[in-house]
Amino acid sequence: MTHDPQRIAPPVGLLAELTHRCPLACPYCSNPLQLEQRADELDAAAWKRVFSEAAALGVLHAHLSGGEPASRSDLADIVAHCAKEGLYTNLITSGIGLTEDRVKALAGAGLDHVQLAIQDAEADSADRICGYQGAFARKIEAAAWIVAAGMPLTINAVIHRANVARAGKMVELAVALGARRVEIAHTQYYGWGMLNRAALMPGRGEAEAAIAEVEALRLKHAGVIVIDHVAPDYHARYPKACMGGWAKRSFNVTPSGKALPCHAAETIPGLEFWSVRDHSLAEIWTDSPAFNAFRGTGWMREPCRSCERKEIDYGGCRCQALALTGDAREADPACHLSPHHGAVAAVAMAAAGEGQDDLPAYVYRSAKLPEPAQ
Repeated sequence: MTHDPQRIAPPVGLLAELTHRCPLACPYCSNPLQLEQRADELDAAAWKRVFSEAAALGVLHAHLSGGEPASRSDLADIVAHCAKEGLYTNLITSGIGLTEDRVKALAGAGLDHVQLAIQDAEADSADRICGYQGAFARKIEAAAWIVAAGMPLTINAVIHRANVARAGKMVELAVALGARRVEIAHTQYYGWGMLNRAALMPGRGEAEAAIAEVEALRLKHAGVIVIDHVAPDYHARYPKACMGGWAKRSFNVTPSGKALPCHAAETIPGLEFWSVRDHSLAEIWTDSPAFNAFRGTGWMREPCRSCERKEIDYGGCRCQALALTGDAREADPACHLSPHHGAVAAVAMAAAGEGQDDLPAYVYRSAKLPEPAQ
């Protein structure tokens, strides 16, 4: 499928995965199971070229992510270059690897915003989820440094079976930490999240109780904190527009330089991904085979092709469609109109044993791939 470059709007956001290195081992991590190695990472000079090309292309927001971006000693240098190019920089961090002096240096380099991930409102549970003893205390300390440095703070909380009963407490914790925004996002099941789905997915009753609690807090804290609430796909009626539409608003660059339309795009077989080592961002955005594979609506089958929502949700998530139907071109089964919606219902029913204690153990995120089941 070909597209006229003149008719493709420029991207708004770039998610730059500066590294896959991370001291935490969260079982819902969106990184691929095959993590990219430090030796393959783009160096600072290459990343600076990428960010310059992004600014020229029309990108406004540079999201600096990982892994843990603070694992890179050249992070402040990269931030300063983004600021020079006029990009709004958002650091997505675990907080581990930050010190008070380093936070001040990042603020001085021009960092605009920080998103800090917190796994639970209770320390013991939070540390167990991320596989790092003492992580919760270090995150609370990092939040104080960020606020003291004058940078806006967002708290990210991924919701799953281990913390779903405290979704509201995580909103309250974000308020207490001085955050301006909190994102309560139910787990997306790809990458490590898909591998751990049986241990992570809450039952419908647990999810609905958490949703109601968070929505009530939105009213309570109106004008105090912005609450972004990402509801669970597996209990939805309609799918979300993944990434705002495939290659429509934003894209990812991996630590080694591969440009992806979304986090999990590499799970889709047959796609050709271009690298920033070989192509400019402008070429990738308009001409990359992977970016054009599901761009717009021309690729759609029924029921999406004739659906009045096709330019609202763009068929939903291609990676989720693949995971649940075996075909990335199918309608996202989260949609009740999908002929495969029963697959979602079956998975959700399997998670209905709410509060049970005999759940599978986490397969923690690791550079070593888990052994296949015998």
